[in-house]
Amino acid sequence: MSAAEILSALDRIHGTVSVIGSMNADYTVTAQRLPGPGETITGGPLQLLPGGKSGNQAAAAARIGATVQMFGAVGSDNNADFLLGALGEAGVNTTHVRRVLGPSGTTVITVDAHGENTIVYSPGSNAQVTVDYVESVRDALTHSTVLGLCLESPIETVTAAARMCHEAGVKVLLNDSPFTPSLPAELIEASDILLVNEHEMAQLLGIDEPENDDWDSFDWWHALDELRGFGFEQAIVTLGGDGSVVLDGTADDPEHRVQRIAPVRVKAVDTTGCGDSFMGTVLAGLSSGLALSESAELASYVSAYAATGYGAQASYGNAAQIREAFASAE
Repeated sequence: MSAAEILSALDRIHGTVSVIGSMNADYTVTAQRLPGPGETITGGPLQLLPGGKSGNQAAAAARIGATVQMFGAVGSDNNADFLLGALGEAGVNTTHVRRVLGPSGTTVITVDAHGENTIVYSPGSNAQVTVDYVESVRDALTHSTVLGLCLESPIETVTAAARMCHEAGVKVLLNDSPFTPSLPAELIEASDILLVNEHEMAQLLGIDEPENDDWDSFDWWHALDELRGFGFEQAIVTLGGDGSVVLDGTADDPEHRVQRIAPVRVKAVDTTGCGDSFMGTVLAGLSSGLALSESAELASYVSAYAATGYGAQASYGNAAQIREAFASAE
């Protein structure tokens, strides 16, 4: 399909999304290159930008038109108001975010001249998103069509939220990031769709990666079989700058069970938060009735747009901005 046909899906984004998890203040500095071990290099001005995987995903979904509720915790520091203000500006409802004593979540990010980055994460208030908190927001949390989860919150909290929403008929999309190869069986059972990159998928399923990173020749049908044996019928596997692959064991047409999604080429300046904008777009798409493959195709454009700006949430566009950016794309 053409860019215009794929981006026309933005007109259909209207669904309701819940996201529970992390909100972080990103302390970001750009440098010509990333430092090696024990090395000190000179960078540009330090920027404070809103982030956190879950907050990013919520902001991305809201900016393109979904109705999004954020659940989690911020601290008692100045960063708390900064983070909530940024989410509010993106259109995210933060009514149910809890305030706790201590620092909010933070990350320290270095970005090089090619847009690659290194990230160090300090959980702060994110570690205080408890199972009791999940129980206290049950009605609001289960009010949406889709729930987005990642693993920057305690695993028992993530599992409780997944189980609660799954039992209420809410579709659960799990981003296994930061990556763990040992997901609890209860979390797998309560999650409908998995989102991972190619290296995470291989490690999670115990599959050998192709030589020379040649994912074009990789046996994706074997990966689908292994995925289903692991406990997931559906997954999106992201391939960085090479697009993504949708694995859908529920598709009636066998040709639709493995679908390669083409990459969208842009001049990247910072890839921070691009994966989260991809996830947020998939959440928005699924909540609005888009198929998994349609959501992934749209996410390719939304995340590519994010790579053209600095920061995570700060680089996310709304529907009009994304359309304009790719208006001349073939």
